Amino acid sequence: MKILEEKILEEGKIYPENVLKVDSFLNHQIDVGLLDVIGEAFYEKYKGKKITKILTIEASGIAIACATAKFFGVPVVFAKKSKSLNIGDDVYVSRVSSFTYGKEYDATISREHLKNDDKVLIVDDFIAIGNAMKGLVEICDQAGAEIVGIGICIEKAFQHGGDDLRQMGYDVTSLAIIDEMTDKGEVIFRD
Repeated sequence: MKILEEKILEEGKIYPENVLKVDSFLNHQIDVGLLDVIGEAFYEKYKGKKITKILTIEASGIAIACATAKFFGVPVVFAKKSKSLNIGDDVYVSRVSSFTYGKEYDATISREHLKNDDKVLIVDDFIAIGNAMKGLVEICDQAGAEIVGIGICIEKAFQHGGDDLRQMGYDVTSLAIIDEMTDKGEVIFRD
């Protein structure tokens, strides 16, 4: 998606250890016009799949999920990264190791909000090594929900998370695929 790639080139910043900072428009301060374009792009790709839920993980994926769900007219469900008192004990849980935060957490979803008849589109802002997405896949497996697609805004292809999910048989759509981030601060997109 050209508009997203241009935004990354204009405002993205490369930090040590292959961290791409896009918090000026995607996951801290949010460009809602761009978010609408992203939501519509995922809708156009998966509109024939009879999706019943948009699934993501807190916190950065929530805005993307909401923008996408608006086009599908379905609810958003997000996995919580820490168990709160109001979620109860009847939950699906997957242990996830976070690349960005360098720690592990339990991704948790109430069984009330994800069922075996759901057709799920998983969305998120980034995929690097893919642990968060694999955690959501595991939760969908626990629920018996069908994953009809995985929509990612930015894929860091050199970290292979998207490739892993494709090899597992999932239909992964990444709107901007980065093949390389150089020491000189360049971002090289896949053609």
